[in-house]
Amino acid sequence: MSDVVVPEVGESVSSGIIATWLIEDGSVVEEGQELFELETDKATLPIPSPQSGTLKILVQEGEEVSIGAIVANISGASSAPSSKAKDSESAPEKTDTQISLSPAVRVLLEQNGLNASDIPSKKENRLSKEDVEAYLASKGKDKSPQKPIQIPKTPPPSPIKPQAPSAISDAQERVPMTTLRKRIAENLVSSKQQSAHLTTFNEVDMSRVMKLRSTFKDQFEKKHEVRLGFMSFFIKAAIHALQRYPNVNAYVDGTDIIYNHFYNIGVAISTAAGLLVPVLRNADALSFADIEKGIVDFGTRAKSKRIMPDEFVGGTFTISNGGVFGSMLSTPIPSPPQSAVLGMHTIQKRPMVVNDEITIRPMMYLALSYDHRILDGKDAIGFLVTIKNAIEYPERMFLDL
Repeated sequence: MSDVVVPEVGESVSSGIIATWLIEDGSVVEEGQELFELETDKATLPIPSPQSGTLKILVQEGEEVSIGAIVANISGASSAPSSKAKDSESAPEKTDTQISLSPAVRVLLEQNGLNASDIPSKKENRLSKEDVEAYLASKGKDKSPQKPIQIPKTPPPSPIKPQAPSAISDAQERVPMTTLRKRIAENLVSSKQQSAHLTTFNEVDMSRVMKLRSTFKDQFEKKHEVRLGFMSFFIKAAIHALQRYPNVNAYVDGTDIIYNHFYNIGVAISTAAGLLVPVLRNADALSFADIEKGIVDFGTRAKSKRIMPDEFVGGTFTISNGGVFGSMLSTPIPSPPQSAVLGMHTIQKRPMVVNDEITIRPMMYLALSYDHRILDGKDAIGFLVTIKNAIEYPERMFLDL
């Protein structure tokens, strides 16, 4: 028999939550087969089986576990009869206990007084939230119209006493926050409460970068096997500016200022679980191709939940590109303990005055949100202007001007 333990997934992670069991209790598994998803405060990771055999689940979905905790046992060899064979021999009636239910599905079932065994599922022995919603929608057609809510004509007497949260209606859904979403919320609220945030704006003419990219994109992709995007230009421009304004690359620690003499750039990536910000370490030593490959790798692994928790820590500055979603302008929030974050936005052609003539240029708004405790407006504006100049005249970065 072998124990399935919660592995170490990063120095900064001490516990997690069993988000989903991917294998049914009593099923035969192969060594290396993914057993469950561990949700930490930084990422959700699939955990593989240490050996082949029959799985015995000890910890249920939704429970918090510490690193090193035993969550299941695997006994016997992979030649043991499969769960399907057992089902065909005994043909037991499907019950709620044999169906895998996530915490969100359990809540949905309880709210609507449903039994899992009454609901058809797309996957054998696994009921999804979508299955329950489809079942409710089909049954909803037969329901008689609900009585209109009677609104009281007079207000309740004052003072109003605190009351427990009321039950939600059939038209609402209560789903617990994921650990990742809770940590994102905590970090953002903490950042707003503990820092003095300001945002300064500017706009950048993307003409030269777009021409440079158009001229060399085919050669670049052929040689480096990766597409040349705009993010690598902005990361290079940000490092160019950080080297001239070291306060932006520093952070406040009590009554001290910690100056970072390295450049770890966080790149915001949107996923179904929320906004993830993995870090490109020592980005000043990376080429344009290295940066583009790193971003593609983060994006690919974020979709398959393969980014390790340690890859989210240690950033000194972050860049977020809301422009990919069509954002015209925003005020991003720095991620503690970082002091600043750069917001990129959508590129739009606008009439601009150049050499006393009106011409059409592809323009992008830039936003720099910063901690006023460590950065004065003069430095923040100078930093953003340095990025603007580096993008409008890329030669500045190559000539160190």
